[in-house]
Amino acid sequence: MRSRPAPLRPDRVRRVTGSFGWVDHRFVRDGFLEALHPTESLLYYFLATVADARGMSYYGEKTVRFLLRIPFEHTLRSAIAELEAKDLIAYRNGLYQVLSLPDRPEQGGATWTSRPGP
Repeated sequence: MRSRPAPLRPDRVRRVTGSFGWVDHRFVRDGFLEALHPTESLLYYFLATVADARGMSYYGEKTVRFLLRIPFEHTLRSAIAELEAKDLIAYRNGLYQVLSLPDRPEQGGATWTSRPGP
């Protein structure tokens, strides 16, 4: 078994402190990321970053648009709708929930692409 390289900056190794946010590695490895449009992936990563341990986020649409520099309300709403259709988030009345990833990208009624292995 090959050993992993040492961190390039051991003094700056990330640690969870005070807040909670994470993205399942399957999101990239299993092809979920590549099936998203740029605004959808930006929104997903933002929500995963600011969500609590249950995946909940409480940022209002205006704040999300401001922070992510999304100029139009319909662009954000479209990204929300697509992430819901792909079964990645739930959204209701200003509450977002980042969901556990579906077993396979084909779930959620959306068309997913699949990429070749490494």
